[in-house]
Amino acid sequence: MSDADRLVANLRHVPVRLPKEVEVRRLCRSLSDLLLEEPNLLSLQSPQIVCGDIHGQFQDLLHLLDLGGSIDSGHRYLFLGDLVDRGKNSLETFLLLAALKVQHPGKVSLLRGNHECRRATRSYGFYAECLAQYGSANVWKMCCRVFDLLPLAAIIDGNIFCVHGGLSPEIKQLDKFQKLDRCHEIPESGCIADLLWSDPQEAPGWTASPRGHGHLFGGDVVEEFNRRNGISLICRAHQLVMDGYRWHFGQKLVTIWSAPNYCYRCGNKAAILHVNSGGDYDFQVFEAQALHTRPQPKRLKKRCRQFFL
Repeated sequence: MSDADRLVANLRHVPVRLPKEVEVRRLCRSLSDLLLEEPNLLSLQSPQIVCGDIHGQFQDLLHLLDLGGSIDSGHRYLFLGDLVDRGKNSLETFLLLAALKVQHPGKVSLLRGNHECRRATRSYGFYAECLAQYGSANVWKMCCRVFDLLPLAAIIDGNIFCVHGGLSPEIKQLDKFQKLDRCHEIPESGCIADLLWSDPQEAPGWTASPRGHGHLFGGDVVEEFNRRNGISLICRAHQLVMDGYRWHFGQKLVTIWSAPNYCYRCGNKAAILHVNSGGDYDFQVFEAQALHTRPQPKRLKKRCRQFFL
């Protein structure tokens, strides 16, 4: 049994057994070697199961993998980033997906989200979780070095563009991806920050984002980007949507969210997107596992929705 096989078995066993620090180091090295060979823009083929934010909700990730189907039996998964932070089990979440990627490099694809960086993980839970579980920042540092290597976007069948956040005014043609240097901390501004931080808006054109990074972009921007690059659909994550997915701009762009009952209090559904062979696609919507489902007052849900959108 390989190291990756052993890690997957231990992480899917209840109670979960976290690997020793030396095992995490070996896993991160193996994953880094794989990621260094991958381009900034992955070229993937259908069928693919596209997943939005997970945010450390490990039990819900296990449920998602059960719903989507076993990787061993041929199912392929693309994760759009924000694997860690805010949830209670970011370590288990990232380590399982890392081990699955090493175990099945052609069937698991991982993109970078705005939380796969040092600044965010110091503030939103992953750093503290690593300290609590391992007694030092060593594992956190190893994981952050892997985060620096994650690809920025993917294209499925040449016409479905997948990214964590959205578009950038600096990237009009997909050829620009070849020139980007991704292997470092996420910059404060520029096209890499845009890809990981930007959001759609109802108004046309470009607007500065209230998040402080990235931009807001309108339907005219999406239409022009799709026309230039032969894109039929943009698939992104990054924003909580209460029904698990939400269409924008006449079904030219979709937001997918895969963390049900976000932060164990938002009451939202989650979804994954099945991109099937032949170009058609469908959504699979699911609820949080009972372990994380708690009755919440409507007032709290409303505040949650306003904050996380």
